[in-house]
Amino acid sequence: MGETWTTADIPDQRGRVAVVTGANTGLGYETAKALAERGASVVLAVRDVGKGERAAAGLTGDVSVQALDLTSLDSVRTAAAALWSRFGRIDLLVNNAGVMYTPKRTTRDGFELQFGTNHLGHFALTGLLLDLMLPVPGSRVVTVSSTGHRIRAAIHFDDLHFERSYGRAAAYGQSKLANLMFTYELQRRLAPYGTTVAVAAHPGMSSTELARNTPAALRLPLTWLAPLITQTPAMGALPTLRAATDPAVLGGQYYGPGGRYEVKGHPRLVTSSPQSYEAAVQQRLWAVSEDLTGVRFPVRSGPHPVAAAAAGMR
Repeated sequence: MGETWTTADIPDQRGRVAVVTGANTGLGYETAKALAERGASVVLAVRDVGKGERAAAGLTGDVSVQALDLTSLDSVRTAAAALWSRFGRIDLLVNNAGVMYTPKRTTRDGFELQFGTNHLGHFALTGLLLDLMLPVPGSRVVTVSSTGHRIRAAIHFDDLHFERSYGRAAAYGQSKLANLMFTYELQRRLAPYGTTVAVAAHPGMSSTELARNTPAALRLPLTWLAPLITQTPAMGALPTLRAATDPAVLGGQYYGPGGRYEVKGHPRLVTSSPQSYEAAVQQRLWAVSEDLTGVRFPVRSGPHPVAAAAAGMR
């Protein structure tokens, strides 16, 4: 497909089950809307069920709501159990929800809020749902990162939760770098199965509620510049949608806006920072994430047995 990929290029999604986190507003809402309009059964996995139900009422197609609070591992486990009881398969998991530049706070489990929400919550949810995806050829895990993964970003293994010194931008950068490292390591672990792939995306600069915690000194300049440097949530969702639905997408790829500096534009294949590809750091982050969440991913050396049996019956 060309470099003007739009929602018109989304293939028919009938028969697919898609779970989108943070789908009651912004990028998640636009992602869910486009998938539902193309026929997918879409689950809005949201913290505020009331807001989720109001969002679902404005969408067409098969749309439902699932309570999910990524700041609580108990909530993540409860949501995963509910999805297991409702569906026999999941074709698409979009790890979209997130927080940015929040004041220093922790999740219910004591994790720094941005790292705990953006990375650890999604890490746990993916691990708990993966056995619903591995039997499904063509299934995908799409995780939304950010250009912020390049800004003051590192995985601070000696102070993951910024207990010694907190910086909003550094904490956000760590969480978004973690999203990419998780995607790349997940893809390596998924490759032997031959059914599910992991892909990442970023929205560029989109005008959403995510920026509500931007430091006060930057709010006015950003308001003046917004028409020049931001795009609508519908445009910002396109990289995620392409990563989720384009048949040409490969595991381990990263999609973002195609304009200058990846700020705006139609989605295309992009690259992330050199440090995001450091395999040893990815593997260390994975081990730490398993320890912190208590979630262990399925481990097999070959195709998922259900998928293999289905292939043998064809």
